[in-house]
Amino acid sequence: MAFEGLADRLQQTLQRIRGKGKVTEADVKEMMREVRLALLEADVNFKVVKDFIKRVSERAVGQDVMQSLTPGQQVVKVVQEELTALMGGEQSKIAVSNRPPTVIMMVGLQGAGKTTTTGKLANLLRKKYNRKPLLVAADIYRPAAIKQLETLGKQLSMPVFSLGDKVSPVEIARQAIQHARDEHHDYVLIDTAGRLHIDEALMDELQQVKEITKPDEIFLVVDAMTGQDAVNVAQSFHEQLGLTGVVLTKLDGDTRGGAALSIKAVTNTPIKFVGLGEKLDALEPFHPERMASRILGMGDVLTLIEKAQATVDAEKAKELEQKMRTQSFTLDDFLDQLGQVRKLGPLDELLGMLPGANKIKGLKDVQVDEKQIGRVEAIIRSMTMAERENPDILNASRKRRIAKGSGTTVPELNRLLKQFEEMKKMMKMMTGMQQKGKKKGGFKFPFM
Repeated sequence: MAFEGLADRLQQTLQRIRGKGKVTEADVKEMMREVRLALLEADVNFKVVKDFIKRVSERAVGQDVMQSLTPGQQVVKVVQEELTALMGGEQSKIAVSNRPPTVIMMVGLQGAGKTTTTGKLANLLRKKYNRKPLLVAADIYRPAAIKQLETLGKQLSMPVFSLGDKVSPVEIARQAIQHARDEHHDYVLIDTAGRLHIDEALMDELQQVKEITKPDEIFLVVDAMTGQDAVNVAQSFHEQLGLTGVVLTKLDGDTRGGAALSIKAVTNTPIKFVGLGEKLDALEPFHPERMASRILGMGDVLTLIEKAQATVDAEKAKELEQKMRTQSFTLDDFLDQLGQVRKLGPLDELLGMLPGANKIKGLKDVQVDEKQIGRVEAIIRSMTMAERENPDILNASRKRRIAKGSGTTVPELNRLLKQFEEMKKMMKMMTGMQQKGKKKGGFKFPFM
């Protein structure tokens, strides 16, 4: 995940001040020196760092912090608020035109992932906002760009408007808008040409496309891995075209995260979406407050809940709760739960969204082995329904048969059965707590 180094440094620094009952100016000064170094190492723009340190320092030594009952906690709160403000304050929502279709121009340099991001955004608009997008292939220069967009369209079962590579991008865009009106599309996403670097011809062409389509949004797609260069590219495009938003790709990579923290402050253009992986659903709206919480190790429960609501079957969740109450949870149910959890995304990413996960000893270094989950699934699938319902009937010969059928070993099977029993005990304890809580009007599981 991006920001890993920055997150570690900031969390360690803030941990030292968090529990203090009294915070002096010298404490704040020492902390801000550490924060400044952490931000610069994360490739955050120098001027942005300077302004950020100044604002946090002024607030941290202010009366409301120094005289509060928990000054250490207040300082952490100030850092979180200023970090949130630095990235835009609140989520910047996508435009909706009063007269459909809403037109979005996708711009950027070659290699930033513009064409793929165009497909991902169309997918998000359809899935999350229930819109009907049209993809437009207006990059006539890069070999296979049109083919790439058409392939994405097929994968997503989404229409792609193309006139080949012999018609000018301006004409393609003009005809695409008319086509979208005729076919009642809500959104038009124009995949424009990129270049290896910014040049006059590229900008002239983009300005002509802008003139003819009058877009509601102009999104710049930039690669977060390029750090400070991403900010410079954003500035150039913004000066020439007047960007309305930025989509940061590869934010899941080994990136220092400086671009995400600098872009809004330098160009005054909000980050609208972030790409967090290769898959076509790996694009998320950018929430500055949630990102600040994740950087400071406070988790991101809201995104976790949204992911769960989008992928977890509500009926199955009710059924599971009932089984937990009546202690009738079986290995078959466990198999079902594994499938639901896997749909949420990479497990190590999910762990990072839990508040305080960074403080759990050893969790940071846990490598979640997806293959291991596959082995567990194979073991359960090699059992008969009777064995899944009642593992107590598993004798030595049955266990040998299951191990052979799943390509695993008997010790692995025994380990799974032991973990399953422990899980059932924990469920019993938690449902007991919930019942007590309900009587007092208190404790309740999320999603139940």
